[in-house]
Amino acid sequence: MNKNIVLASTSTLFGEAYLAYLQPVIKELFAGIDEIIFVPFARPGGISHDEYTARAAGAFEALGIKVTGLHTYSDPAAAITSAKGFFTGGGNTFLLVKQLHGLGLMNVLKTAVESGKPYMGASAGSNIGGINMQTTNDMPIVYPPSFETMALVPFNLNPHYLDPIPGVVHMGETRETRIKEFHTQNNIPVVGLREGSWIRVKGSVITMEGSQPARIFTAGNDPYELPAGSTLDKL
Repeated sequence: MNKNIVLASTSTLFGEAYLAYLQPVIKELFAGIDEIIFVPFARPGGISHDEYTARAAGAFEALGIKVTGLHTYSDPAAAITSAKGFFTGGGNTFLLVKQLHGLGLMNVLKTAVESGKPYMGASAGSNIGGINMQTTNDMPIVYPPSFETMALVPFNLNPHYLDPIPGVVHMGETRETRIKEFHTQNNIPVVGLREGSWIRVKGSVITMEGSQPARIFTAGNDPYELPAGSTLDKL
């Protein structure tokens, strides 16, 4: 399968404009493409599909790429099949997954991406690139019919991964604690993606990219760091 995928931890670094740090990545991923479909279903902060699509369109405009919201098509499955590329934004993963399954689009999107059409996800949009969404940080505001996602990579993701802060007495349950709980019930590897990092998939090659190392979790083993530039073949 000729996959061409970017799964980013976040759309926006602190103090920067929307998708600013990913502009070189977007330019490379969507080279030669002048129009993509945006999946706005995660609705960060509850914004509307139209508002979210406008935000994405503004970021892609500088690169000469037109963005159309998936919600505007009368036949979204056909739109996905005929699209040139895709971007799924962040927000609430439960809502995103519920919408995609409810509309019968999860497998349609998976098939399109696995055929080689470029796909970029950020946060929730990256979560759905994993085997399932069970390592999301989001609140279960809706109940999806299934937690299964596209399995574009052979592991799960935890975007916005945070390390414990030295000297802070209470941070609640850390991300590491929650992932360890996940591994009492599942054997799926989990990649903790820190801000400024993304996973790049080109065909069968999967690499860590960006400014930060990833934290890798596997069931029954101590977590370890994976520097940017490393491959994820062992997962």
